[in-house]
Amino acid sequence: LFAMESKGFTSTKAMSKLKEQKDDSVKTLDLMGVIGVNGKVPGGLLLHPDDEHLILPLGSTLVVRHVTESKQYFLQENGHDNEVSCVTLSKYGKYLATGQSSHMGFKAPVVIWDMESCEAIHKLTLHKTKVQDLSISEDEKFLVSLGGCDDNNIIVWDIESGEAICGASSANQTSLCVSWLEGSNNTIVSAGKNGNARLWKFDYVNRKLHPADINCGNMRRNFLCCLSSEDAKTVYLGTTSGDVFAIGVESKLFKGSGPVNRKKHIFGKGIVSMIRTKDGRIVVGAGDGTVALINPETMKVIRKTKFVGGATSLALNAAGDHFFVGTDKSNIYLVAIADFDYELRSTCNACPIKDIAFAKGYSDLFATCSNDVRLWNSKLRDELLRIEVPGLQCQCVSIAPDGKSIVTGWNDGKIRAFRPTSGKLMYSINDAHRDGVTAVAMTSDSKRIVSGGKSGDVRIWKITPQTQTMIASMKQHKGTVNSVMVDDTDSNCVTSANDGSCIIWDLNQYNRDSCLFATTQFKCAVYHPDMSQILTTGTDRKITYWDVVGSSEIRILDSSKEDINCLAISPDGEFFVSVGNDRLVRLWGYDDGICHFVGKGHSGHVLSCQISPDQRFIVTVGEEGAIFMWKIPEECQGMQ
Repeated sequence: LFAMESKGFTSTKAMSKLKEQKDDSVKTLDLMGVIGVNGKVPGGLLLHPDDEHLILPLGSTLVVRHVTESKQYFLQENGHDNEVSCVTLSKYGKYLATGQSSHMGFKAPVVIWDMESCEAIHKLTLHKTKVQDLSISEDEKFLVSLGGCDDNNIIVWDIESGEAICGASSANQTSLCVSWLEGSNNTIVSAGKNGNARLWKFDYVNRKLHPADINCGNMRRNFLCCLSSEDAKTVYLGTTSGDVFAIGVESKLFKGSGPVNRKKHIFGKGIVSMIRTKDGRIVVGAGDGTVALINPETMKVIRKTKFVGGATSLALNAAGDHFFVGTDKSNIYLVAIADFDYELRSTCNACPIKDIAFAKGYSDLFATCSNDVRLWNSKLRDELLRIEVPGLQCQCVSIAPDGKSIVTGWNDGKIRAFRPTSGKLMYSINDAHRDGVTAVAMTSDSKRIVSGGKSGDVRIWKITPQTQTMIASMKQHKGTVNSVMVDDTDSNCVTSANDGSCIIWDLNQYNRDSCLFATTQFKCAVYHPDMSQILTTGTDRKITYWDVVGSSEIRILDSSKEDINCLAISPDGEFFVSVGNDRLVRLWGYDDGICHFVGKGHSGHVLSCQISPDQRFIVTVGEEGAIFMWKIPEECQGMQ
């Protein structure tokens, strides 16, 4: 392994001593807060031994969140540049180790964090494409890492120096989990597909790993997770079939499996997480959301319950009377072991979030749309309201300027308005657009709605408490309308579409006022606050300034190597924000056209952004279902 990876080994040493490299011209945009958790990371939810902080992976960022207060800390600097794939915490909470997924053919680093200083101390680069699993030894001296299916190597690292001690191919079959035996710093267990399970003896003096296969007889399973008993004499392996295998450590033989009465106690989609309670019993989490307490001696289910989404993470508290459950639907629950009584502690979207909307002149709450519509408190980062229409997806959202309704567009072609206090349906405009509503905006008097559809038509609706009437239907776009913005005077609006045109419409005569053309699919068009210029962007990866009166280009900025999806201009017009498929959040000076700040944290395409009305923070949302809130630096307020 190390003869083949000599280049990677030397680069590992060099990268372990992390040096801060900063570009003076472009500064880092600081995170103010996040809403969400990547629940698809196995074992991703961790509880620090101080019993006060939860550690969550979210895109390429690690979030350290206080359990009861709204305080958050972020592990980003010198960390990951792609989605975090696995996390582990040392027994006493001194070190956190995290691995990531990379693109095919690229190295996937492991980062070791010092939890006292919240800084990265080592970046270890030997695995290819993905780091599958990690585990830290009892004495916090050694880290074992397992590569993904393209790598499949087990490597033991010295945590203090950041050097690789030894490594080996985990097995002929793909391994999916690895762990140190309880109380041990010389025995490792690994398991994976097609009955692949091994115990490894770690010889520190000779820098060797000695494998011994576990014999499961004629029982063939795919193993997803592993856990050792407190006395380290038994290893428990969770399987895709929904049962738990007990393996004797000394004999390396199959001892038994459970739970008994499999017809009654079905764990669908396999057992994906396990923890051991203070009295030696086992809590298992299944891919179908079932969580059960099992007696390891008899393999009988003592009690169980079921949650929404697969129970991918379990974390026991210090007292041992409660545990946290993290699901792949981005929900976090707190469960009492005594009776399995539970409460929902945190929630967020698990699907891509497509749009954001602030209430006019009010920064304390905002709305997002995904498979549902949610209203959020920006200070406490809590969900205030959730509106769901079964089987449908919300594609755009806007809060009425008078604050009395939340107007939404759906993929069934209807515009629905809901009360912001109760979430009750106020009215529904049926067949507003044939193939789905893709953009909505309201005039400042909240009496008219301008909507855009997938087929390219732009329609204006008159809203009264009793009726919703279409005033005009304007069909000049030949592609999907991606954005609609009404100017402050309510006399014009601008729409952007995939057909390479942005049209300025007269809202009094209901016809086209002027048109902007470019060889691109326009994703967004926004008015400058003084209404003299328009900013546009799209798939040409450029930001263009347009003169409203002459419909001519004023300036073109090369901004990104990927498509840009959204723009937002500050209320004072001094700066604007751009987001796109390169996963970066850029803050620009409007007059100088220079990118002054860049924010990193998203792991997928960033789909929408908004600046708060008080100009204190930026909200961005993306494909991973997370909401990122970025602090606007004070110095950019005076950009000229």
